[in-house]
Amino acid sequence: MTIQQRYTFVINWFQNHIPVAETELLYDNPYQLLVAVILSAQCTDKRVNLTTPAIFQDYPSPEALSKASFEELFPYIKSISYPNNKTKHLIGMANMLVKKFDGKVPLTVNELVQLPGVGRKTANVITSVIDQQPNMAVDTHVFRVSARIGLTHNARTPLAAEKQLVRHIPQELIHKAHHWLILHGRYTCLARNPKCDICGLKSACKYFSKKSEKKSRLHKDSL
Repeated sequence: MTIQQRYTFVINWFQNHIPVAETELLYDNPYQLLVAVILSAQCTDKRVNLTTPAIFQDYPSPEALSKASFEELFPYIKSISYPNNKTKHLIGMANMLVKKFDGKVPLTVNELVQLPGVGRKTANVITSVIDQQPNMAVDTHVFRVSARIGLTHNARTPLAAEKQLVRHIPQELIHKAHHWLILHGRYTCLARNPKCDICGLKSACKYFSKKSEKKSRLHKDSL
């Protein structure tokens, strides 16, 4: 199977089986999504969704959040991973939005990465979710799943994986493909025990092929 054949198979399968793919973070506007994505770094969406309602209620805008002190905001975030840094990042992000972007979330990657707590992955999430820009956010799920299937090859960094993925995925599907790969990694292609037996992508998956070959060899050796 060529690389393009593999991409075609995977994309067709996702389009047929997960036609609607979107973030599981709960939000009502770009500001809320930005807060949620910053909090979601190395934390589950489920935990973030339990945390953000109180923040959104008491700090409904960048202006309100920019006025919060560390001591005021920290209790809202203490159950999230790395609460100290994320508290500082949220307040710094809100201050920059107010001072530099007129209280509005910018929708270019170059502008977003200027905000405290916002790296390339977060900027790609915001622009692809809010504006459906063809930006591929590579988190741990996307990095793992794309490598296992064989969509990426020897990609040692998220940026390298991102470049390979956007090279082969049709531009109009990149914003959706990000969610396809995340959801697949979250519920099927698990890190420790991937559910290969129920995976619809296994016929195109390099990981499954190698796993099957190894199992076959062990079976022959035991005869």
